[in-house]
Amino acid sequence: IPSLTANSIQAMKVCDALVQAGHEVRMIVPAEGPPSAWSDLARHYGVSHPFQVEWRPSLRHLRRFDFVLSAQASANQFKADLVYTWLLPSAALATRLHRPVVLEMHADVAGRLGAWWLRQFWKGSAKRRLLVTTRALLGALERSTRMEFPKTAVQVAPNGVDLDRYAGLPAAAEARRRLHLNDGFTAGFTGHFYAGRGISLLFELARVLPTTNFLWVGGTPEAVQEWQSKLDAVRRTNVTLTGFVDNSRLALYQAASDILLMPYGASVAASSGQDIAEVINPMKMFEYMAATRAIVTSDLPVIREILDEESAVFCPVGDVAAWKCAIEGLSSDENRRKMLGLNARRTVESHTWAERTRAALQDIP
Repeated sequence: IPSLTANSIQAMKVCDALVQAGHEVRMIVPAEGPPSAWSDLARHYGVSHPFQVEWRPSLRHLRRFDFVLSAQASANQFKADLVYTWLLPSAALATRLHRPVVLEMHADVAGRLGAWWLRQFWKGSAKRRLLVTTRALLGALERSTRMEFPKTAVQVAPNGVDLDRYAGLPAAAEARRRLHLNDGFTAGFTGHFYAGRGISLLFELARVLPTTNFLWVGGTPEAVQEWQSKLDAVRRTNVTLTGFVDNSRLALYQAASDILLMPYGASVAASSGQDIAEVINPMKMFEYMAATRAIVTSDLPVIREILDEESAVFCPVGDVAAWKCAIEGLSSDENRRKMLGLNARRTVESHTWAERTRAALQDIP
């Protein structure tokens, strides 16, 4: 914190929702740079309920164990009633210290050590809750640990969205005007350019759909420069790359698109490098839904835990011809775009960060 990674954004959204629910929050994070002012964090992450962020020293070669111990010491000083963590060792240690714990997991455990830590989490005597973002992830964790987790202590908690930030968004043409973007039918993508996120597919679509404008929002400066060079080499001028956009401004960029794309590959790399295609629950999916725009997505089984044929168009992974056909079909059918967008919006209204937080803490003292 601060960071460009999705897990960094998700953690800040959770803490923001905890404060909104009336809790006193101290967020303890590894120090990997100078501390940031709250105003900078609020703009970067699009959060609006202030809480204390405490940066603690951490040495990478110690695999965060020094940070885990330091964070527990800070929790003691804070007289915390509950530890809410994304770190397995921290969750396991807190239960051994008889402190109630909520552990969030967004990916399968890594190797035998990860499975061992998760088993230790269940051995403590304190009250605990495991949050998993998809049903697919719950199955993967039980396979990896060879355990059947107590169902009363496990909750499938998909990611969420701040609906207030998507209230009163302008029509796509007006959003493009405000952002000084080219007018005309626009297909948007927001997110990272990691392997498996579909940037190569977007590149091919830009080549075969020269009259469609593409808006790519995100990516590191190096990745943006690399793909801009590739586009220049094939003389594609129908793609706008913005680079990273603060989360507080992201909704307007999503609104500037007539359709929004999730072109995931068969393998999807997380920021850690782990393949999360089987269990992914992208925050941008909920943002796309809140933006009331038609969504075109790769047909990964886990995506269907949230979306269906009434709220999105599904395409085979990496099939350029199928994606081209889907985009062309939507470009000429405004009524279908509106129907898909409205259906997605209705679905996402039960997936707010506030509601997610309420459910996560229910029955935990």
